[in-house]
Amino acid sequence: MSRSIRSQILAFLFAGSLPALLSASAAFGASPPNLLLFLADDMTYTDLGCYGSPDVKTPHIDRLAAEGVRFTRCYNAAPTCSPLRQSLYTGLYPVRNGAHPNHSRVHEGVQSLPHYLKSLGYRTGIVGKRHEAPASAFPFEMLGGSHGDGGKTPEGEDLPLGKAREFMARDLKQPWCLVVASNQPHGPWNRGDASAYEPARLTVPPYLVDTPKLREGLSRYYAEITYMDAQVGKTLAFLKDLELEDNTVVLWLSEQGSQMPFGKWTCYDTGVHAAAILRWPSKVAEGGVSDALLSYVDVVPTFVDLAGGNPAELDLDGKSFAALLSGKTKRHNEVVFSVNTTRGIYHGSEAFAIRSATDGRWLYVRNLHSDKKFQNVITHKEPIFASWKTIDTDFARSRVNAYINRSAEELFDLRDDPWCLKNLAGKKETTKAQALLSRRMDAWMKQQGDLGDATERAALERQPTEKPWRKGGVYSQQSQ
Repeated sequence: MSRSIRSQILAFLFAGSLPALLSASAAFGASPPNLLLFLADDMTYTDLGCYGSPDVKTPHIDRLAAEGVRFTRCYNAAPTCSPLRQSLYTGLYPVRNGAHPNHSRVHEGVQSLPHYLKSLGYRTGIVGKRHEAPASAFPFEMLGGSHGDGGKTPEGEDLPLGKAREFMARDLKQPWCLVVASNQPHGPWNRGDASAYEPARLTVPPYLVDTPKLREGLSRYYAEITYMDAQVGKTLAFLKDLELEDNTVVLWLSEQGSQMPFGKWTCYDTGVHAAAILRWPSKVAEGGVSDALLSYVDVVPTFVDLAGGNPAELDLDGKSFAALLSGKTKRHNEVVFSVNTTRGIYHGSEAFAIRSATDGRWLYVRNLHSDKKFQNVITHKEPIFASWKTIDTDFARSRVNAYINRSAEELFDLRDDPWCLKNLAGKKETTKAQALLSRRMDAWMKQQGDLGDATERAALERQPTEKPWRKGGVYSQQSQ
């Protein structure tokens, strides 16, 4: 069964073909499009029907993929909520923008998507989860919702989609950009119908240890994905009802990996690889699959480009991938990067900095504190990881050890080992690939002002005392 899943994923990731993204008669129009960004929360990219999952039911997202283009090599800049979102909204990698630890803030003067689009005549709103600071750097019109859910709010109140519809319909003459930031499937996985996913019948992905606790967790996690998929369906229905589909670019992203081991808080492929789907009716042909290498920092310059601006005038780390949509190219980045720090996270290691680089084929991971143990909430008291320690098999022992104890350098062949099970760092046959990505990482860290250990030790200085995404903060107010 493991080989079957792996074959399905590899078939999607390395299909080797890119259907024409533009229909023969279509061309980008002069009218600036509306921009809709839908962001899931803590979700591994393989856990979708259209990305090869044999179990997870995501009919609305699968339909979106069928109606647009599905990117197979998109990577986030950080496998943790706050630095990921702040890099996504600024177009800057986390260390450079100042928000590399979780629950952090960007440097004074850093601008974000609302700033850039306002100058192009757009109104920009957000509904749902917030995790950015300071508020002045992210002046979205806040439409409502909450940071986190966990079933503590009545159904729908953490993501009041009715407010999103009102925002779309408010002024049909002015272009808009709307971020719909769901809290699902972030833990504790108590939304949706878990009875639709019988634990015993689920297929356990090959990188996870098969235990009853793991299967129970997958059942509840998959239920939340389906719950989030329904939110996507409702949002797309608004566009149709308001007759806004044709001139609205929809970009759906999966955020970092789930809270299963080797997902969130890690720079392995299941932590930093993201699902990305874009639909633009009549402009982008249906059913496209692109293996171009993208990063979340590319979203801001792409949106600016589609809105009629010139992203080359902005000092950003990302670059527009609009040329992919127009069919002018099939390639984008050569290498993309990710960064993670455990300093300042709940039950995190005193210091355990991780940096990664990938060219789409090879994933290079550098653990700057490999002499220490990697720790977070999963290693603290999480029942799924604890259950792995009770299994007396070589595979279970190896996975527990691999999560806690890391080599200084790791290298994975994503073509043959998409689950990152075999570290090839130091092997004679991979010397060239490792050296190339190591050099690229050195240059990138220098460009970012990333001092490694010193940057990790200073992480707490980047966490604000006041957290505006919490209840009662600035984000509870209307537009700024």
